[in-house]
Amino acid sequence: MFGKIGRAESATDPAPLNMIETVIQFKPRDQWREGITQTDIRRQLDERLQLPGVSNSWVMPIRTRIDMLATGIKTPLGILLTGANLDRLESIGLEIEKLLSPLDGVVSVYAERVAASRYIRVDIDRLKAARYGLSIASIHDIAAVAIGGEDVTQTVEALERYPVNLRYPRSARDSLQNLRNLPMLTPTGQSITLADVARVYVENGPSSIRTENTRPSARILIDIEGRDLTDFVAEANGVLEDRYQLPVGYSFEWSGQYQYLERAKARLKIIVPMTLLAIAALLFLTFRRSFDVVVALSIIPFALCGGIWLLWWQGFSLSVVVGVGFIALAGVTVGNGVMMMVYLNHALNAESEEGDDERQAIEHPLELRSLILEGALQRIRPVIMTVTTVLFGLMPALLMEGTGSEVMQRIAAPMVGGIFSSMLMTLVLIPVIYGWWYRDTSRLSELRSSSKE
Repeated sequence: MFGKIGRAESATDPAPLNMIETVIQFKPRDQWREGITQTDIRRQLDERLQLPGVSNSWVMPIRTRIDMLATGIKTPLGILLTGANLDRLESIGLEIEKLLSPLDGVVSVYAERVAASRYIRVDIDRLKAARYGLSIASIHDIAAVAIGGEDVTQTVEALERYPVNLRYPRSARDSLQNLRNLPMLTPTGQSITLADVARVYVENGPSSIRTENTRPSARILIDIEGRDLTDFVAEANGVLEDRYQLPVGYSFEWSGQYQYLERAKARLKIIVPMTLLAIAALLFLTFRRSFDVVVALSIIPFALCGGIWLLWWQGFSLSVVVGVGFIALAGVTVGNGVMMMVYLNHALNAESEEGDDERQAIEHPLELRSLILEGALQRIRPVIMTVTTVLFGLMPALLMEGTGSEVMQRIAAPMVGGIFSSMLMTLVLIPVIYGWWYRDTSRLSELRSSSKE
């Protein structure tokens, strides 16, 4: 385990001064206790690590950094409060924390204490400082070096570098009275104390001041488990509307990964219809018949059923990567359906091996059934080969563990589940639909005439 507290000396680091990070590196899974999972480890750590003023949030390190840089929130979900007064924002956050903590699926809710830090204030009396010939900057420098220290040099130990910090001993700065008695020398050589030119006291203040759209802001960090983000946000909004009324001039909005989800939903509402329209247009250009387009697109709902079933069985929630998996699944299933329909159409066109333009009209249902079977049997092996190839390619991703598995499993699950149900649709239902539709000889004649054209 590797621990860190505070933040880097960089304007790009959004971490507050009081943030504690502990990175845990697991042993290889074959060395774990039998039957234990990451969920069990997290639950046991939550039971044993309960510190006053510290809230546990279990997320991946790189994912935490990306979320913090993008949204400023290090948990999967958060609430962004905005208003005029930091003290009021902190009290609002504490009230919302109490309301949301009992909800199902909540691991932790922590409202930032934006105004709860303690500071040593050195309030300089300008008139007294002027009498002693001291400037404001010189008093600040003395107080900063005496209390906080200053790096004066650096020591080199092989490949290691250590700064040498110079400041007053702890006994001279461990209380307010000792700070007030810090000795100072005036330009004339007179010895005075810090209390002679400044008032030293402790006051409350913010650990960091954040703004959102030029307004002061505070954040509530929420970590949930076993629930979909959209469902939780809907329930939380209902609780807040029924049991809490925001003061005038204050507002809140949901942040974190929920923002990504909402943006992705807005894009998918455009991308998915456009994808289906493009597939339908290409199918119509291929077959020139509305019936074939409808049959090819009808495979997609059956494929979605298999994908949704496997998602439910694996316990995955709907997300952006799941949507990507479903889009890929739609392309594969429609391809299998097109492959089957091409050979069914070829069989029903009934071109004779001797080169005749057209066989005699089908006079008996059994003859129609035999033609459909002839076309369908020729596509069993290619369809099964396609399904097997997809399964061999995606099963390692579905069963993998380790870095990146959270994403790959959710892309592979819709395709693995949907490819089975779409295979049944392709091999069983499409031939049946063809037999039902072309039992009317007029439709069969139209098919043959369009194929000749």
